[in-house]
Amino acid sequence: MGIKNRHWIGLAAAALALQTAPAQAAGPVVPTVAAQPAAERGVFELEASVQALRQATVAAQTGGNLLALNVKAGDRVKAGQVLARIDDREAAAGLSSTEGGVAQAEAQLRNAKVSMERTRELRAQGFVSQAALDTAETQWRAAQAGLQQAQGARGQAVVMRGNATLTAPFDGIVLATHLEAGDLATPGRPVLTLYAPGALRAVAQVPSSRVAQARASRSTQVELPGSPARWISPVRQIELPTTDPVSQTVEWRMDLPADVTGLAPGQSLRVRFDGATAAPATPPSNALAIPPSAVLTRGELTAVFVAQGDRFVLRAVRLGAGGDRVLAGLQAGERVAVDAVRAGLADATPAPAGK
Repeated sequence: MGIKNRHWIGLAAAALALQTAPAQAAGPVVPTVAAQPAAERGVFELEASVQALRQATVAAQTGGNLLALNVKAGDRVKAGQVLARIDDREAAAGLSSTEGGVAQAEAQLRNAKVSMERTRELRAQGFVSQAALDTAETQWRAAQAGLQQAQGARGQAVVMRGNATLTAPFDGIVLATHLEAGDLATPGRPVLTLYAPGALRAVAQVPSSRVAQARASRSTQVELPGSPARWISPVRQIELPTTDPVSQTVEWRMDLPADVTGLAPGQSLRVRFDGATAAPATPPSNALAIPPSAVLTRGELTAVFVAQGDRFVLRAVRLGAGGDRVLAGLQAGERVAVDAVRAGLADATPAPAGK
């Protein structure tokens, strides 16, 4: 074998060795921080829901098939606008019957009046007794009462027929419809619900154990959804004087400013009670403080990367309000990756303590 051939064989072997050698790419070095007991700050957040200050459920007041439903959820309506119509043929027949009763009562009243006036003339001439005059006057008064009764029945029939037309009690937005055209409407059965959009409030159920802390808070704020989300102060807040016997919570109502838009009843919000003056009876917290960037959230999983030797171990934790306090899953003094995203990369290693 010549020198030239041996040279080419050596180069090929070196190239093959480079191709088959494992890659030794160094992973990122991620700084860590020790979990320390969190200082008490008297701040906590709760889930809340949006309610309308003015909301009405329009229900049927008469029975019959729903002939027409003129609105749908999300429609804006004006006060007095026709929303739905119920079959009023039975009510119309009742009205016609009462009108006939009124006509009959009016005729009887005219006859009674003529009879009474004739009897008075005869009594003045001495042709009839006082008893006959008294009887004629009594019949006239009975005829008057009969007319009033017939007119009352007619008025009731008019109202019953009017109940077949459902109108909006105020300007608002249709929140939901509960019946469709063709459904049977019965007295008291809801047809639709509407609310006034300019007056909303956030309602939170405060646990009994936190009521004293909520009362002592410096301020209350409501988080409005958006990108980014923003916190606002309610114009008024009310604590209901009763405690729910099942959930052991107290309802807090926080009226939102009139210029708040984009919210609808039932929507979820968050409420923050910010108070540096926590209740004296509140026990000390065992929560640990970590940076928010150290938390990894994937669906239902909330975890941190804990440094163990020269590698990171993913560990599930339970967080408190604000997302920077660990309530369970971590011990004081354990070091966690400051950047959970980088710590999750392949071959990531913890930086030495103090770096």
